Amino acid sequence: MFKKYIPLLAFLLWGQCFMPLQPVSAAGETLNVVTTTTIFADLVKQIGGERVEVKAVASPKQNIHFYSPKPSDVRAVASADLYVNVGLDLEAWSDPLLEAAGKPELMRGRNRNLDLSKGIALLHVPTGNISRSEGDIHLFGNPHYTMNPENFKIMAKSVAEKLAEIDPSGAASYQENEKQFLSQLDAKLQEWKSLCQHCQDKEIISYHEDIAYFAQFVGLKAEQFIEPKPGIPPGPRHLAELADYAVQHPVGAIVLPTYYSRATAEKLAERIGTRSVTIVQNAGEVAGSEGVVGFFDYNFRQISEALK
Repeated sequence: MFKKYIPLLAFLLWGQCFMPLQPVSAAGETLNVVTTTTIFADLVKQIGGERVEVKAVASPKQNIHFYSPKPSDVRAVASADLYVNVGLDLEAWSDPLLEAAGKPELMRGRNRNLDLSKGIALLHVPTGNISRSEGDIHLFGNPHYTMNPENFKIMAKSVAEKLAEIDPSGAASYQENEKQFLSQLDAKLQEWKSLCQHCQDKEIISYHEDIAYFAQFVGLKAEQFIEPKPGIPPGPRHLAELADYAVQHPVGAIVLPTYYSRATAEKLAERIGTRSVTIVQNAGEVAGSEGVVGFFDYNFRQISEALK
């Protein structure tokens, strides 16, 4: 997958030649943080408070798998003190972007690169031989762990610890902000569980396996997908098989991200007598989904209403 980004890397490196690098912020000064996603930007801002300036690279309105970095993204990363990312193999464009920025300490595995997948109990980690015939398989496990709000407890701790490591003078502030964030999150977790209590054990058909962690939290059964294999568009035969499956198994809804066409999902939903519903994958993707809390408020309202 990296080969497809070689032309992009060459272009970004060309642009990098004409931009000055800024020094890393000293301890106690405002830290410049670049995150790959908007939901991470909100998390870092909540933990960092006034001690951080945060910019997200990818637009919330597109599939993060396929984002194409711009020269402005290179400039932002080149002046960053910390780079926060999903990790695993979700952002194939991330390593070329970091190469173009030319700051070794931000590279994968280095001190100023915070991979928030660390400590998360990952789902769907492949075993045995892996073949491209199985579709777009994620080599390290399902990378959509941000869809389960409970995982943000682990991520908040990781962010607070990393910020304190870079800026020791702000450690007490980061710890207090983390405490406040977790207190708010715990209250919302109970609210979301209550809102979706009636959804437990109900079955849905999802477009893609990005639903796994969300289904884990809600207690949904999500084992059938519009994609016959990850990343492979459905054909008539597969859609007919799903329709036949729904005859024997009550399917509560067809669930898909906003950036996929709803036409296929709506036709399948009509065929099996259910409804289709979209949920967001990024904070700020649609109005009302801004920030960590807004992101989950929106998604849980959507699924709660669809499964009534």
